[in-house]
Amino acid sequence: MKKYSLYILTIVLLSLMPTLLKAESNATFADKTKKAESAEANVLISRLNEIKAMDKSKMTFQEKKQLRKEVRTLKTNIAQIGGGVYLSVGAIIVILLLLILLL
Repeated sequence: MKKYSLYILTIVLLSLMPTLLKAESNATFADKTKKAESAEANVLISRLNEIKAMDKSKMTFQEKKQLRKEVRTLKTNIAQIGGGVYLSVGAIIVILLLLILLL
């Protein structure tokens, strides 16, 4: 009987995982970057906001391409400044299974 409850618990936990991830992904990038407190991060965030506010309808393809590259580099720089610990879904599953088996 204990095995069945363990199996049901793991199935419930695994079924809730995608809904939690989807709820987290709805947050905008600007909300995530507000945590960065340095002056350099604030400059990068303001540049991202400037790019977002631009009128891109009159730009050429090459100019838009350069803006996309700049946005990507700005986002990676902000992520590096913010730091933090990132866990993949597989790592979370392994940790949960180890906790269940050991406890």
